[in-house]
Amino acid sequence: MKDFKEFFLMTTEDAKRYAVEVLGRFRPDEKTDCIEIGDGNINYVFKIWSEEDGHSVIVKQADRLLRSAGRPLDQYRNKIEAEILRLEGELAPGYVPEVYYYDEIMSAVSMEDISAYGNLRKVLMAGNVYDHLAENFSTFVAETLLPTTDLVLAADEKKKRVKFFTNPELCEITERLVLTEPFYDFRGENKYQSENAAFVEETLYNDDALKVEVGKLRERFMNNAQALIHGDLHSGSIFANENGIKVIDPEFAFYCPMGYDIGNLVGNLYFTWANKAFTAAEDTAVLTAIEETIRKTVDLTWEKMSAKYDELVEYPFYKIPAFKEAYLAGVMADTFGYAGTEIIRRTVGSSKVMELNTVTDPATRAAMERALVKVGVRFVKERESLRTGEDAVRAFRAILAE
Repeated sequence: MKDFKEFFLMTTEDAKRYAVEVLGRFRPDEKTDCIEIGDGNINYVFKIWSEEDGHSVIVKQADRLLRSAGRPLDQYRNKIEAEILRLEGELAPGYVPEVYYYDEIMSAVSMEDISAYGNLRKVLMAGNVYDHLAENFSTFVAETLLPTTDLVLAADEKKKRVKFFTNPELCEITERLVLTEPFYDFRGENKYQSENAAFVEETLYNDDALKVEVGKLRERFMNNAQALIHGDLHSGSIFANENGIKVIDPEFAFYCPMGYDIGNLVGNLYFTWANKAFTAAEDTAVLTAIEETIRKTVDLTWEKMSAKYDELVEYPFYKIPAFKEAYLAGVMADTFGYAGTEIIRRTVGSSKVMELNTVTDPATRAAMERALVKVGVRFVKERESLRTGEDAVRAFRAILAE
C-alpha cells in the first residue's frame, strides 16, 4: 500500500485513506465512501464522506498528463488554484469553497464540499434563473478583481503576485482555443453544422477586420497584467442554489485584463438565452429572467466597480474623475470584447456547451449557431461603443428578431 510521501495518481480507495491519514477529516475506524466527480480533462476530483453523519471533503488532484491526450502538464496549476481560492475567500467571503489544505507532494488541494449547490449551466437549463444571480455575479467580480490591481496594491506586492500566478501552459490553452482557432482553423478541429460552413467562412475566417480586433484582444490578454483573474469563469465553474453562488475551478488564474473574467461570465449566459429562444420560445418567464440577469449583471458590475474604486483607490492621479471614467470604460469594453470571443469559441470551436449539444434538430441548431456567432462578432467589433446592460441585450434581441 502506497504512502503519501511521493506523488502517485490516487484511486477512490487511496482518496479515502488520504482523507484519514493526511487530512485527518475522518477517524481511522469511521466508515467512509468516495466517488470521483471530476468531468474535466486535467484533474481528478474526489468526494469523500462519512457514512455515519455525512460530513465530507473534496480532494482535487492535478495529474501530470492531460487526461484525453496524455500531453504533459505542470502540476503547479493546483498550487495556483489553492492560493487564489484562499485569496478570493478573503476578498469575497462565502463565494468560494473554503480551502483546508494544499499538499505539495501529492499536488492535491482539499476543500469544502459544495454539493448543496448545483452546476449553474444545468440549473439555468432547468429554468431556474434565481433572482439573486446578477447581484452575486457583480459582487464577486467587483470584490475579487479591482483589489488585485496596481490601483490598489503596492507595486512590489503586485509584481510578486504576477510572478507567482504566471501560468503559461493554461494560458496557452486560452490563447489557442479562445483567441486563435475559432477564427483560423489551422488544426481543423472547429465544429459546427455543415450548412453553416459558408457562413463561418465568410463571417469568421475571411473577415480581416474582425481578426484585427480579435488580435487586439489577444495581445491584451497576453500582455496587460491588469488584475488577478479566475481565468475560466463560465457557468460550469459557478454553482448556485436559491441562496447564493459558489465559484470553483480557478486553475487558469493569472494576471490579465479583468474584463476577460467578466466577459466570460456574461458571454456564457447567452447560451441559455439562445437555447430557450430556439427550443422553448413559449417559456417567456425564463427568457425574460435570463435577459434581465444579463442586463443587471452588466449594470451592477459597473456600479460596484465604481464604488469599490472610490473605496480603495488612493493615488492622486487615479482619483481624478476623468481617469476613473476612462479606466472603467476600458474594463467594460474588454468585457464586451471577451464576451464575444467566448460566445464564438463555444459555438464553432472544439469545446462545446450543453446548451448547444442538447439541440438535436439540425436546422434549429444551425440557426442558433448563426445567431450566437453574429452577436459575438458584434460584441468584438463594437466593444468600444458598448457599456450598459441594455446595450448587451438589445444586440441579441435584434439578431433573434431577424
